[in-house]
Amino acid sequence: MSQYRIGGFGLLPPVVKNLLIVNVIFFLATIGLQRSGTDLYELFGLHYFASGNFKVYQFVTYMFMHGSFWHLFFNMFALWMFGNLLENVMSSKRFLTYYMVTGVGAAVIQMLVYYLRIQAVEAQLDPEQVGLVYQNGLEALNTGMNFIDPTMANLNILINMPTVGASGAVFGILLAFGMLFPNQMIYVYFAIPVKAKYFVIIYGLLELYMGVSNRSGDNVAHFAHLGGMLFGIVMLLYWRKKYKRR
Repeated sequence: MSQYRIGGFGLLPPVVKNLLIVNVIFFLATIGLQRSGTDLYELFGLHYFASGNFKVYQFVTYMFMHGSFWHLFFNMFALWMFGNLLENVMSSKRFLTYYMVTGVGAAVIQMLVYYLRIQAVEAQLDPEQVGLVYQNGLEALNTGMNFIDPTMANLNILINMPTVGASGAVFGILLAFGMLFPNQMIYVYFAIPVKAKYFVIIYGLLELYMGVSNRSGDNVAHFAHLGGMLFGIVMLLYWRKKYKRR
């Protein structure tokens, strides 16, 4: 299953290769332009729809932005590790469609979760305090500050801090790998062998637990990861049904 034929399978198929290149370019541009005062996180990171920085195109561009080198590295490593085989099996066109749909789907789920969390936090504040956050919160974060009141500060972060990263689409790829190659061994930490189907189930349950627990200081978008997996399941089942009819 993991053998490669010359002229058939490629170790670095075109969509995976170009996604790697684009993500690296975005990361280098983000670092370079920060020195000149231009913040690409404001432009391309996914903001909550009530934020002054929100733009519809961010549902796509956020997945090409990363917060650190290691954030970029691990996402791109997983994209290459699981994506190269999937693209060879699916075809480049279908793989790109799958990648983009799961990435956008992850953003939709993340936005829905933010909406629910924001409603819960707003219920703990007076209307005047909520209004102050919406009026002054973005400016406060732009100057490196936040509200002294912890609940107002939390609300401000939910509204105005962007979500970035390809993790939602990467989790969609991981889900597809587990469904299409369930008995393929994945070596956790390059040492512990686990079948792909069990790895995906365990990882998904862990993300669900971390998302529901919503621990203080945890800035990982766990529900975006689950959103990528959810949209991945829907797409794969749709394609399976479509081809069965044919």
